[in-house]
Amino acid sequence: MLGWALTFLIIALIAAALGFGGIAGTAAGIAQILFVIFLILFVVAMLVRALRGQPPV
Repeated sequence: MLGWALTFLIIALIAAALGFGGIAGTAAGIAQILFVIFLILFVVAMLVRALRGQPPV
């Protein structure tokens, strides 16, 4: 998931450098959404692991 967010971030940066504003905005929006989803899943996974009594990674 984090890899996809970074991919869309790179696409957004390249599109912005080339002057494609709409594509850059869309790719940046997708990257932000994927990053937030990644963070939420990471926190949930760490909480589940802690509730099971296993130490954090």
